[in-house]
This record gives sequence, structure tokens and C-alpha cells, in this order.
Amino acid sequence: MGEEDSAMTAPVHVATHPMIQHKLGLMREADCPSPEFRRLLGEIAMLLCYEVTRDLPLEQVPISTPLEPMMAPRIAGRKLVLAPVLRAGLGMLDGMLALLPAARVAHVGLYRDPATLRAVEYYFKAPADVAERLVLVLDPMLATANSAVAAIDRFKARGCKSIRFVCLLAAPEGIRHLQEAHPDVPIWTAAVDRALDDHGYIRPGLGDAGDRIFGTA
Repeated sequence: MGEEDSAMTAPVHVATHPMIQHKLGLMREADCPSPEFRRLLGEIAMLLCYEVTRDLPLEQVPISTPLEPMMAPRIAGRKLVLAPVLRAGLGMLDGMLALLPAARVAHVGLYRDPATLRAVEYYFKAPADVAERLVLVLDPMLATANSAVAAIDRFKARGCKSIRFVCLLAAPEGIRHLQEAHPDVPIWTAAVDRALDDHGYIRPGLGDAGDRIFGTA
């Protein structure tokens, strides 16, 4: 898939850095234990954080080095909001916070109805001024995209205009669904896999990310 499907649709960014691809390959292995899976996911999330924040605006502020005063770059504007989609999105949070320790954290609780594959919301908590901040929605798997669309719906209902979606793996079907529902939201992912199966799992994928993160498989 190219960087941009059309001028009206936000781009899909695939992070091809060798370290990201190497770590993702280790995570895909069926015998990767949960502690190792969590560690690798956190490391990939940190590397993806570099990618998704590459274009943040900078401003010059006066500082003093041990030798003399100077103007130094600082990230401009309000701190970002990191919004993990519960529960699997929590596996990406610590890696992101390692680079963005001052970021605010929102939580979106969604589960997938096994019969309809639709997202059902059970919890939502965000900073009062979330509409004035850049929101990074975090979820390891962009499969059907029902959860991603529902999460972004909630933030837009709160007035958010600057939203980015960050995942570990994406399926073409999920990308299409998210772009149709929210064409203004760019996507960052480590890989785009082949397709979804009849149960809504990404193939070849890595199984159920939540189960593998928390050892409940």
C-alpha cells in the first residue's frame, strides 16, 4: 500500500526500520513468552513514537548552557494525549511514555462482541481539555477497525480535531474501514498483513495481542 491513497485521505505510514521489523518478527513466533512479548511490544511502541512525532512543531526558547546563553528548540504547544484502547493498547503505553513522559493519558474501554465483531464501549476517560491537544490512539491490532473507529468517534465527539492512530499490525480491511469512517486520521503501523480470516483475526498476524500481552492465551 502506498503512502497515500488519495489527496482526500490521510496517509498510512509503514515503519520499515530494521529494528522494528526484527522485533516484530520475534513477537510473531508462537512460542514467544508473554514477558518477552510485552518487552518487545514496548520497544516497538517506543520506536513508533519516534515516527509518529517526527513532525511535531518546535519553538525556540532561551536557556543557559554551562558556558553561555542560547536559544534551544522545544516542542511547542500543549502536551500530547496518549489514548490506549483497553485492554491491549496498554501494552503500547509504557513505551510511548518513555519518550513522552509529560504526555496526558486517556483510556478507552472497548470489547469486541464475538457474534457481531462490533465494538462495545464500557469506559471512557480523557483530560478535560483533550480537544486542544494532539491525541494518539493506541491499539496493537487494526483488524476490523471497529474498535479504532469507535474510539476515534468518542474523541471527535469531545471536539478533537488532531488525532493519529498507532498500531503494531494492520489488515487491509481495517485500513479501508478506518479511512472510510475517518479519512482525516493518519495511521502509523509496523506492518500491513495479508487479510482477515472469518473470525476477524489478522493473517498471518500474531494471534490475540491482549491474550499474549497478559498471558491469558
